[in-house]
Amino acid sequence: MSLFAAARRAAILSLWLVVCAPALADAPAPTDEQRQAATEVAESLRYGHYADINLDDEWSSRAFQRYLDVLDPQRAYLLSRDVKDFHDLASSFDEALDEGKLERVYELYARYQERLEARLKWMIERLDDGSDFNYQGNERLALDREDESWAQGQDALDRLWEKRLKNAALTQSLSAPEEDNAEDIVKTLRDRYENQLSRVEQTNAEDVLVMFLSAVTGTVDPHTEYLSPSQSESFDIQMKLSLEGIGALLQSEGEYVKVSSLVPGGPADKGDALEPADRIVAVGQGEDGEMVNVVGMRLDEVVDLIRGPKGSTVRLDVIPAKAVDVTRTHTVRITRDTVKLEDQAAQSEVVTVTRDGKDHKVGVIDVPTFYVDFDAWQAGDSDYRSSTRDVAKEIDKLKQENVEGIVLDLRNNGGGALQEANSLIGLFIDRGPTVQVRDARGRINLYGDSDRGAHYDGPLTVLVNRLSASASEIFAGAIQDYGRGLVVGNQTFGKGTVQTLNDLSHGQIKLTRAKFYRITGESTQLRGVEPDITFPSLIGMDEIGESALDNALPWDKVRPVQYRRYGEPQRYLDTLQAEHDERAKQDPNFVYLEREATLVKQLKEQRTSISLNREQRQREMEAQEAEQLSLENQRRKALGLDQLEEWTDARESDDPEDKEEDDKPVDRAQVIEAAKILLDYAHLKETR
Repeated sequence: MSLFAAARRAAILSLWLVVCAPALADAPAPTDEQRQAATEVAESLRYGHYADINLDDEWSSRAFQRYLDVLDPQRAYLLSRDVKDFHDLASSFDEALDEGKLERVYELYARYQERLEARLKWMIERLDDGSDFNYQGNERLALDREDESWAQGQDALDRLWEKRLKNAALTQSLSAPEEDNAEDIVKTLRDRYENQLSRVEQTNAEDVLVMFLSAVTGTVDPHTEYLSPSQSESFDIQMKLSLEGIGALLQSEGEYVKVSSLVPGGPADKGDALEPADRIVAVGQGEDGEMVNVVGMRLDEVVDLIRGPKGSTVRLDVIPAKAVDVTRTHTVRITRDTVKLEDQAAQSEVVTVTRDGKDHKVGVIDVPTFYVDFDAWQAGDSDYRSSTRDVAKEIDKLKQENVEGIVLDLRNNGGGALQEANSLIGLFIDRGPTVQVRDARGRINLYGDSDRGAHYDGPLTVLVNRLSASASEIFAGAIQDYGRGLVVGNQTFGKGTVQTLNDLSHGQIKLTRAKFYRITGESTQLRGVEPDITFPSLIGMDEIGESALDNALPWDKVRPVQYRRYGEPQRYLDTLQAEHDERAKQDPNFVYLEREATLVKQLKEQRTSISLNREQRQREMEAQEAEQLSLENQRRKALGLDQLEEWTDARESDDPEDKEEDDKPVDRAQVIEAAKILLDYAHLKETR
């Protein structure tokens, strides 16, 4: 059934009868500076990138497809004939880049912008015609159209957008029942599309250049990137929000902006407000500022909304990472702050494990990042702060407590200073190589620890997860390769590449220049570090990590170096795994984690479309959440905690003020289990 009057519909659809629309009269045109930037990017890729880049016809074809994906990833605006009209770019993208011949690239953007603006106006007019949304019938909306063919005509896209409009209204109705009336829904949606149209109309030539070069660099690897002059000025703030922001690393994923990781010690990390893979759908300023919908908004625009002065409040409406239905959002409040070095400092504690009536003490050192106070170090301050120095102090404290071993917690540690990874490894070995770095010319530099003696030579376990990256992977890999200790947790991120930021005549380019290799010769790229004993994880490898990124550089090997092994943990892995498995079966948190990870994966695999029937949508949503709520309450019952009435209460249930004495949240359970594995290992070494 049509939502609006047929006569009005015919008038709107007539906008689309032009077979090959001319470019917009005021469409952005390339400047000489932008042409020069393109040629310099080509030169940088060809002669400076780690990989061997050939800007030929094969590359042109991939780059053209990438450009289309950047512009219209869901195949919702451009038509098959639009793509055909510009198919010459499939063999001339290299010339456009190499010689700065950007006219056709900009013309394709102009075609896309014309389609986009007309579609947004079409949506607004549909809303103005009435709001008789019919949530009956058997219609479903596909969630992912990346692999769909380009529409042959506007009729096909009109049908798609009728479903999208209905879904937007239904989503608004389900997520904000207090505003569940046609007038409020229409106003909300109209404001959304008008704001989006206003942003699109302000697109300039610089924006087009960024999109073009984003497609260019994205064909090479996910970490090579062009930064416009304005982006270069606020690179750190825009990418990490770590100065006066919330302390989160964000990335684009389709129409959404997703949290990829949290800055250790940042406001979001401290408040447990956000989690990796959460999707942000709206941003509001202060306690009562209007929530601005950011679905479909560019990453830098979302960052600008989130960024703000220290002490101010920002509200984020987010879809939780574990949510299967996008209507299940909740609002978090974060007070913006500056991340200080002391907020990221290593800290230790002693955990007690009781076995056979005897207490065993294990030290746990949390290392949020690999840091060094460069300013104090360069100034010659003999007491400058660094992760290695702080960990050494914590080790000394733990020795005073007579701990039987140490767990080094590197979960969520995204890396940092390479020199700190090297020196931190040196606390646990007596001199030796730590990592190999190969540059674009194939030259290998070997880094290592040159200090004699180990600061700690007792039993060691390294706890990692999917968000342990870069320097964390170097450390965990070296401990594993030396046989110095066990690595437990989850497969790490897999970022084994090194980038440098180079100036261009117009902007900058972040260029992948080198690759990390373990002392065994194996790269940490793509595969990361495989733990000796794996814990279940709610973060899917297709959501976070190098393997989730397009065109990631491959895993490979170089020649190993000579090094001394300190032990043979693999001899005990079968026994350690069996003992861990037996405990995990009895631990409510591990049982929950295993079942929840399996359930979330199954639900996401099954959820390829959503119903536009209100009753069916609610039944599907309630059934899925009932399963998740049941798992959470099984965990809580086993721990003697109060049951939850709603699945959406699960995130707030671990508020420190509400915790009971015997509460063991999942993250804490992993620390305790890592300590038990360490004790198992120490016992096996003593008795064999």
